[in-house]
This record gives sequence, structure tokens and C-alpha cells, in this order.
Amino acid sequence: MSREQRINTEIRAREVRVIGADGSQLGILPLKDALRLAEEKGLDLVEVAPQAKPVVCRIMDFGRFKYEQSKREKEAKKKQHVVNLKEVKLRPNIEAHDFEVKTRNTMRFLKEGDKVKVTMMFRGRQIVHTQIGHELLNRLANAVQHMAVIERQPKLEGRSMIMILAPKPDHHQQQPPQE
Repeated sequence: MSREQRINTEIRAREVRVIGADGSQLGILPLKDALRLAEEKGLDLVEVAPQAKPVVCRIMDFGRFKYEQSKREKEAKKKQHVVNLKEVKLRPNIEAHDFEVKTRNTMRFLKEGDKVKVTMMFRGRQIVHTQIGHELLNRLANAVQHMAVIERQPKLEGRSMIMILAPKPDHHQQQPPQE
């Protein structure tokens, strides 16, 4: 149904196909008769299919209809999850404990359903040892492989090596396997 529906006197068609409040077909009626019918029941005549020939209108309580529609939209909004891109930055000479902390952060982001951009930053002459960065990124990817897929393989861009991890479908509801 469209955002802006015409109701009662806003309807422009001369003849309309009318659907009753209970969903029954009342047939094709002149607009005046359809409006009178809706008024007798204390309800509104709402245009539900303006492209149809003749225009389809329904007899209903428009205020209540709009309320129900907004409730449905709010429910749908609650259920959808916006995927964010979180970033975890590493250096080639990272300590073991720091690496574990970065791995836990990556797992937390993936559990929340977000993608993770893992950036290995090289300073000065470290750029000569890109294989160390590649090994560290692969180690991180292996540590989270039960909950993530590599969306983009590690790739050198300037002085950084970037890899993107995406959560496995329906993983943020599951628990990681226990070792």
C-alpha cells in the first residue's frame, strides 16, 4: 500500500470497487454511495489500489489502520540489523598478549554481526618484512575461522596490509565450539 492514501472525499474516481470492513466484496458503486455506506458504519472509505480500474476502496477505521501499520513498521525495524565495519589495527612486532586482545575484540565484533577490517600497519623499514604481516593476519583469520569468512584476502595498500572478515551467516546466534 502506498504512503499517501486518499480517504473519503479525497478520492477522485467516479466509480469504485468497494470491499467491506469484513473483507467481503460489495461490488462497483458510485463514489457517493460508497461514501454514504462507510459513513453509516462510522468508518472511512480508503483507497487501497489507485492504479486499478475501477479504483479499489476499502471500508475501515483509518486511524486504527495507520496505528497498526506504524506498529508493524516498528517491529520490522527492530528485527533488522545494520552491518557496521569495525577496524582492528595491528603492527608486525605485536606482543602475544596484545594479539590475543585484538583477537578477542575481533570475535566480539563478529558476534555482534559486524564486519571487521583488520589493518596491519608497517612503519619505516618494517615494510620490507610484509611476510610477517601476512602470517599474523592469517593467524588471526585462523583463530576466528569458526565464526568468520575472509571476505577480502590480505592485500598490501601503501604502508598497510588490509584484510576484511565477515561473520558467517547466522553465526552471531551460535556459540563457538569448545576445545
